[in-house]
Amino acid sequence: MVFSSNVFLLYFLPVFLLFYFVCPRRFRNYVILLFSIVFYAYGGPEFILILLASTTATYFLVKAMVKRKTENGERKTASWLCAIAIILNLGLLVYFKYANFFVDNFNAILSLFGIKGINLSKIVLPIGISFFTFQSITYVLDTYRGQVKPMDKLTDYIVYIMMFPQLIAGPIVKYSDVEQQLRHRECPPDECLHGFYRFVIGLCKKVLIADVIAVQADACFGADLATLDMGTAWIGSLAYTMQLYFDFSGYSDMAIGLGRIMGFKFPENFNNPYTSRSITEFWRRWHMTLGSFIMNYLYIPLGGNRKGKGRTYLNLWICFLLSGLWHGAAWTFVAWGAFHGFFIVMEKLINGKRRTENGKFSVLRSPFSVLFTFLIVNFGWVLFRADTIAQAFDYYKAMFSFNFEGFGWDAGRQFYTMLIIALVFSFLTLFPFGKKIEQVVFYKSYGTGGHIAAWLVSILLLFFCVAAMNATGFSPFIYFRF
Repeated sequence: MVFSSNVFLLYFLPVFLLFYFVCPRRFRNYVILLFSIVFYAYGGPEFILILLASTTATYFLVKAMVKRKTENGERKTASWLCAIAIILNLGLLVYFKYANFFVDNFNAILSLFGIKGINLSKIVLPIGISFFTFQSITYVLDTYRGQVKPMDKLTDYIVYIMMFPQLIAGPIVKYSDVEQQLRHRECPPDECLHGFYRFVIGLCKKVLIADVIAVQADACFGADLATLDMGTAWIGSLAYTMQLYFDFSGYSDMAIGLGRIMGFKFPENFNNPYTSRSITEFWRRWHMTLGSFIMNYLYIPLGGNRKGKGRTYLNLWICFLLSGLWHGAAWTFVAWGAFHGFFIVMEKLINGKRRTENGKFSVLRSPFSVLFTFLIVNFGWVLFRADTIAQAFDYYKAMFSFNFEGFGWDAGRQFYTMLIIALVFSFLTLFPFGKKIEQVVFYKSYGTGGHIAAWLVSILLLFFCVAAMNATGFSPFIYFRF
């Protein structure tokens, strides 16, 4: 089940909200749990028992770990229990997501020596495993470090892992972010309304922009690259760059909005990433919860920048290689991670990170750095989108072929309109009036008149989204397959 579907919008969500707000507060976590199980089982019924079993096992392992460490002083035993919990969660991720990848590459090596390969049935990837695995790890490590207390109730912990707004594609919510909210939270009307507006904004990003642009992006990357002209290739790469951002940030907006309606404050996941003036800044603005996870649970444990420049660069490279592999079991993702890691290290080497006096970006001082960074990110998305590295290089060839013979504007008025809108919204906050609009829409409180206007606009946009969904058909979120 996806948010941009009639089943979710017209049936699941209204019924859930009815039960959620009618039930007494002490039962609301049970309502979330029940509906989250239904939500996940709708799309992956064969994996629901695995998810529940692994989550239950992690809960009791952490309980035993904390008891051994704090009550009995058995630090060594606690460390072993922590390791077992980590291995359990990472083991499931490695098996389901990477077993076929490792076997295929091992068989390729064996074939070089004329040795018969290993037969392994195709393993189906559980939906959202990359996200709920990372959330489980934050719970295990944060409780082991003594930063948070373990949950008293198993059902509350399962709610944290399986909460349907962020179960499938994030944002990655650290346990410490919602520890207190799982035990007690308020749902004031003003917050619920803001959550609804945020949800509609995300739905519009997905349905009205990303889905429209996706048609041309798919057409370009699925074309015969040997005959693809330069103009069409650039349009295709730009379309995918916009599609990916509005698709994923749209999902994050919807998840944050739903959480806000329910009384949760999920962390932001995007902060106008295409306005970045360096790749380092881009990764502070793109998929911010993943960046935070890698920083706190991988980069710092590896030593961070505390062991000299050489080790710092190596740690950064490792983090980005693993970040690429986390996105998918394919060499294209590894190459994409290495691509970004290369530019991060180069920026550190040449000290290319420049700031204005107050640390904020000035469009008058750094217009070319924004454009240059955007082009690098755009090139990287070609690797991300391609099925193979060879296909990616063929696409790069088309982008620099200087062949314009086949280029035309036949993608359609709707596509170019939405592409322009996507570009405008992507770079709007470079300007002061754009920042003001963002502050008013996302962060400032509304008065009565403001709420009436926002409600009417949101209802109208919601109607357009449902109409567009029925006209174009089902469209899953890109990050569901990661």
